[in-house]
Amino acid sequence: MDHHQSTAQKHHRFSLPIVIKRQLLYAISFLIFLIVSVFVFDLLPPFEPHQLSRFGFLSQILLNNKKSSQGSCNYSYGRWVRDESYYKIQSYDETCPFLDPGFRCRQCGRKDVEYLNWRWQPKGCEIPRFNASDLLERSRNGRIVFAGDSIARNQWESFLCMLGQGVHNKSTIYEEHGKPITKHKGFLSMRFSEYNLTVEYYRVPFLVVVGRPALNSSTEVKMTIKVDQMHWFSRKWVGADILVFSGGHWWNEDKTVKMGCYFEDGGKVNTSMSVMEAFQRSLQTWKSWALQNLDRESYIFFRSFSPVHYRNGTWNTEGRCDVDMQPETNYMNLEPEPVNNQLISDMIKQMELEYRNSKVQYLNITYLTQFRFDGHPSVHREPGTPVPAPQDCSHWCLPGVPDVWNEILYAHLRSMGFKTK
Repeated sequence: MDHHQSTAQKHHRFSLPIVIKRQLLYAISFLIFLIVSVFVFDLLPPFEPHQLSRFGFLSQILLNNKKSSQGSCNYSYGRWVRDESYYKIQSYDETCPFLDPGFRCRQCGRKDVEYLNWRWQPKGCEIPRFNASDLLERSRNGRIVFAGDSIARNQWESFLCMLGQGVHNKSTIYEEHGKPITKHKGFLSMRFSEYNLTVEYYRVPFLVVVGRPALNSSTEVKMTIKVDQMHWFSRKWVGADILVFSGGHWWNEDKTVKMGCYFEDGGKVNTSMSVMEAFQRSLQTWKSWALQNLDRESYIFFRSFSPVHYRNGTWNTEGRCDVDMQPETNYMNLEPEPVNNQLISDMIKQMELEYRNSKVQYLNITYLTQFRFDGHPSVHREPGTPVPAPQDCSHWCLPGVPDVWNEILYAHLRSMGFKTK
């Protein structure tokens, strides 16, 4: 045996245990880190969902495990599971008469159906199947209100189609004022005459008043959002049994200050107020109005932000979402938790303390919706849309993702014992 071969054998003999020990040490260290993390996490006060972005993916796992161990079900966190039977037994399809043409993606040319083959599976529990007949009976002689922007209309139309499956004769469901369901300004009220029930939608993107500025305002101020005044539609919401509010998509610089629309508080325009400051101020206005005007027997929900999914650009820079045929699987590709959600969640906590009952809920749908890049109309715009037009990566195909929002809404109502008097 020559000198080089002997040296190599010695090196192999002594390096192998060192490598094994080093790998074992790394494994043990990581295990200790996980155990300590779980122990420390368990000593801390419970995290709210909007705080997850501060702690990363490990916090997500720990939070879900903590909630599961406590026996409670957090419908907002889990994973998408492929299930081809889900929409085959789903309660409606694009023939539902209450759908806006822009949400009928297959009728607008979408060929794939893969986006319909996914079911939301919460961590450690199941979402109760939406039972239209049950909810209709619970809502008899009542009013259900959805108020917000066009994403709220998206959810409202999904809700109508899901609820309508409990009615044999669809002709007994009609818009009280004869208005068609399409993009519009104003409100719609669908009456389920067999149950003396109305399900209403109010288009109020900011929830507060938008109007002309005072005469002495700067020339750069074209419009103002009056963050201290609720929209006049709010008078129509009083007395409703269920109210689902939402806001967020219009609270950005592109749709406000960059268009010359600034914020007004106390009759004075504040050009230095940031968009999120204004949003927070409007939430305080909404909270005060709700506490003063809504019946304590009303079930009040404020839905979280519905993510927008533009890849390789924004809506006006050729961003697109037609490349995704199934949900995103990489958690790291998701956007951070929006600031909007933290403001909404904090506001709901304040209301729970001041309202002193559990009928005020934060309807958190952001995390589960973040994965669904594939669920938008994208290039499949409604007939008559000018060409070329930006892809629609904000709204949702129906049937689709908003159905899950309504399943979670129903699950909350059922667990809270909702029933009209």
